[in-house]
Amino acid sequence: MALKGRKSSSKNPPIFSHEFVIQNHADIVSCIAMVFVIGLMVQVTSPFAYMFIAVHHNVTSEQQDLSTSEAPETIRYTYGWKDVCAVFFYFLICIVMHAIIQEYVLDKISRKLHLSKVKHSKFNESGQLLIFYLMSVLWGGDVIFRENYVLNISSLWEGYPHDEMVFMFKFFFIVQLSYWLHCYPELYFQKTKREEMGARITYATLGLIYVLGAYLLNFSRVGICLLVLHYISEALFHAARLIYFLDKAENGSKAGYLIANVFFVLVRLGSIILSVLTFWYGLSLSENQGFDIDSGNFNTQVTRIGALTTVCLLQAWMMWNFITFQLKRMREQAPVQPVARKPKQEKKAASKKRKEEHKRNVEDDELPEVDQNTKKSLRSRAAAGKAK
Repeated sequence: MALKGRKSSSKNPPIFSHEFVIQNHADIVSCIAMVFVIGLMVQVTSPFAYMFIAVHHNVTSEQQDLSTSEAPETIRYTYGWKDVCAVFFYFLICIVMHAIIQEYVLDKISRKLHLSKVKHSKFNESGQLLIFYLMSVLWGGDVIFRENYVLNISSLWEGYPHDEMVFMFKFFFIVQLSYWLHCYPELYFQKTKREEMGARITYATLGLIYVLGAYLLNFSRVGICLLVLHYISEALFHAARLIYFLDKAENGSKAGYLIANVFFVLVRLGSIILSVLTFWYGLSLSENQGFDIDSGNFNTQVTRIGALTTVCLLQAWMMWNFITFQLKRMREQAPVQPVARKPKQEKKAASKKRKEEHKRNVEDDELPEVDQNTKKSLRSRAAAGKAK
């Protein structure tokens, strides 16, 4: 079954035109991905295709004693240049999955809601991100509990450098890098408006830099914990926004936004506390300090302060945007003070006075200039007499 992109017209656009690529980008990308899958079946191209699909840099097989035939208990991996090939392949998979979710889930729901163009764009964005966040929270939470990082918080900094990861741990970071990279071509495929591009590019770039930094500097343990915390608050926010689009009464959306706002503040505070514990306290007391690229050791004072400052500045920036948004929303929802209106009698008197003045001016204009001056002087004397 062919995957269809976003439809803009019933006519078939010219081949290799922008509209053709946008409508059929899922089919094009899936064909490219299938080339690597089919390459596994051919003996000549199998090693090349395997380099893109599989997870590489296995360090367990190198450390295993070759004199024994016992299999290792847990296979562990480190990072290397072959990860670029894996990120590229799963980058293609992310584009295909994005198109599938859009075509067969979100578009079918949005057609029934009859949303405006602005709300339709936000609905698609929240739907895609909510699915990604839920998948990442479940996946990352499973890794955290399996590695026992919750009950043994000191394991986040003990034994650094943490350059060895189990398969699901490393694959988690591969998928995270692939997803944030796929956000850039999606701006073109989804016909994102120019005014929306800035926020989406900033968000994708921050996610890519954060994940890549934690992965390359071997801060993967604290990195996955911070990611799961952040994704929980973001998943609650996008779930509340979807409820707002689905719930016409807005009863559920108010409760959803309230829960999301509370978790947002708690996650910001928890992220700062966890970062201070790891970078300022834990790694500074570690015996293995120094800078060694070969062994993956980046535990220096400059690296620790830089990582802690980056995390804290990111949390402060997000908190600032949150506060300004909430203040703006409060001002928009504040009741407008009614303007004091004049009583009907005062309005009638003022209207009558304006009509009389207009009538007198018309009568004066019809008289000669000398008679106009005489009439005005008599009128002023009469007004002065009434005043007395």
